[in-house]
Amino acid sequence: MQDFIDEASIAVAAGAGGDGCVSFRREKFVPLGGPDGGNGGRGGSVVIVGDPGLATLTALRHRRKWKAESGRRGAGANKTGRSGRDLEIRVPLGTIVRDSRAPDDAAPLADITTEGERFIVVRGGRGGAGNARFKTSTRQTPDFAKPGIPGESRKLRLSLKLLADIGLVGLPNAGKSTLLRRLSHARPRVASYPFTTLYPVLGVVEHDYRRFVVADIPGLIEGASRGAGLGDRFLRHIERTRVLVHLVDVGNALLEARDPIADYDAIRAELGSYELDLLDRIELIALTKVDLVADRELLDEVEAKLRERERVICRISSATGEGIEALIAAIASALYTEAQA
Repeated sequence: MQDFIDEASIAVAAGAGGDGCVSFRREKFVPLGGPDGGNGGRGGSVVIVGDPGLATLTALRHRRKWKAESGRRGAGANKTGRSGRDLEIRVPLGTIVRDSRAPDDAAPLADITTEGERFIVVRGGRGGAGNARFKTSTRQTPDFAKPGIPGESRKLRLSLKLLADIGLVGLPNAGKSTLLRRLSHARPRVASYPFTTLYPVLGVVEHDYRRFVVADIPGLIEGASRGAGLGDRFLRHIERTRVLVHLVDVGNALLEARDPIADYDAIRAELGSYELDLLDRIELIALTKVDLVADRELLDEVEAKLRERERVICRISSATGEGIEALIAAIASALYTEAQA
């Protein structure tokens, strides 16, 4: 599976403008031909383009320097040099572009969120003027031209915030990857140890002729907003999700005599520490691995406490399929509610 790369630093340089040409007409029977040097072509620009077919910034890790084509030199007979071709850098939707020299809290140069969206990060240099441009009534034979202007250059920092309808959050090994496999054709790594998912994974779910994108966000732990565990690197991806599905592993928690409510509150605290607005996001609670709980009265007690938080609660087992259809219906309803808000 391709590694998820959500940050990259690159250097970009636009093409220089072509030099102007010094030339004079040389035709038979025209002994005093005037200047006819053409202008140089404009240099190509570097353009960031949104591409929904990309999911990572991997290509930018392998190629750190990007330079557009320079303009061609002008020629005689007033021929303008060819302009340099623009260089397109295609990035996934959700890519934020910043100047490397700008402080972290500065506004980004661009936030690419739609297909085909274009942003010129550096512009090509203007072509130099040929000597024909400098002819005047008092200067009939100018023997000079202007050089092309160098293109702009800068260093960029690019970071990716996933665009998804649904974000799956919860402690490591809460069952997010297994649920995503059950909901969609995505195939994230699944195992019985923490931090199985080391990068976000997207899946597409279809329900009643509607489609929505689900993101499996790597498991958070207490202190993640301050860098613990996998740190806050993946919290940024939650910002762009419309609805959160909070997975609480009641199966293992009850078997281990652990309080699942405390697990839920720990993740909520980390979300709030990272960004308070996340606590106001529409949230569903999925009690996972219920197939491991023999005494369903224990589930009733957990569910009663969580209902005090005024959340929609679903009991599911990704292993057996129990409650999955009800969860999908609840997600679709939440998305509709969010769209109407």
